[in-house]
Amino acid sequence: MARLSDRAAGAVGSVGEYLAEQRRHAQLSLRQLSDLAGVSNPYLSQIERGLRKPSADVLQQLAKALRISAETLYVRAGILDPDESEGGARRTPGVVDAVLLDPALNERQKRVLLDVYASFVRENTPEEPIPAKKTPATKRTTPLNKKTSRGDA
Repeated sequence: MARLSDRAAGAVGSVGEYLAEQRRHAQLSLRQLSDLAGVSNPYLSQIERGLRKPSADVLQQLAKALRISAETLYVRAGILDPDESEGGARRTPGVVDAVLLDPALNERQKRVLLDVYASFVRENTPEEPIPAKKTPATKRTTPLNKKTSRGDA
């Protein structure tokens, strides 16, 4: 399996293509989206063409302006591993992608569905035993275990 940084290198273009697709779906011009997101028009154009890799903050601004999940953009940009949820539990990407990409749902509905899904996954995932901490035993000196020399009685 490719490392996250390896996938990130190839994902720069795909996040730009995805943003352009989402912008067209929202029926926004490049200039309108750049104004809504608070990023410059040339910079947004470079992101969409795959020439620039946006930061997590810029992705969050774009997601908010497009009313889509920032997590989806983070995954597409290679910032988040698509197989890891926020709590670190494994999840099925097909379910998450289906919910995140469904245009019939708003952001609140998507978040609620994903939270419910994550709770079901946690409930059905066996817990791994937590290893006990090893602490050094301290030996207390008491009259019963106090060593005496041969001359003492």
